[in-house]
Amino acid sequence: MSTRLLVAGVGNIFLADDAFGPEVIRALERHPLPPEVTVRDFGIRGMDLAYALLDGYDTAVLVDAAVRGHEPGTLSLIEPDLPDRSASGAPPEAHGMDPARVLALAAHLGDEPLPRVLVLACEPELRAPADEDIAPGISATVGEAVGRAVAALHTMVPVLLADPAATPPLSRPDESPALSSAVLPGTAGAGAEDR
Repeated sequence: MSTRLLVAGVGNIFLADDAFGPEVIRALERHPLPPEVTVRDFGIRGMDLAYALLDGYDTAVLVDAAVRGHEPGTLSLIEPDLPDRSASGAPPEAHGMDPARVLALAAHLGDEPLPRVLVLACEPELRAPADEDIAPGISATVGEAVGRAVAALHTMVPVLLADPAATPPLSRPDESPALSSAVLPGTAGAGAEDR
């Protein structure tokens, strides 16, 4: 059986550098990944992404802006700990696009294990001010990182199609050469705000 791989852009196009994920997906239209890879822009549709994660993929790569304390434009590859489906408590939040909450929702909704999840994250430079609902347009720094993210995906995807458990490299060795088993962006300690 062939490997099923999802590349999912997440983020709000109206909140400055949070539009990184959707911009990468748009750039992939000009530089497509192999046809056996599902590429989708989920934007802020967390429920849609949660259900997509239950659709039998071996690996899902979420492309997102995430505050991790690096220089703006830095790409990081993260493999978050997946939520425990058996954890008790109230159902996870079903609205918005906080990746940690989306994973918790998917774990809550499904009977099967979640796919392996990787996050290709970009350190943002511009964030919408707290008192503004709209700040369209990404920074030049993050705009330049979009092309590097496309190149990174073209490097990573063949590795993941050949072996979904492999540790794929990024395109530049100074950008997270090994996976960090880190807290998912948007969870405690990561510093990202909920979307």
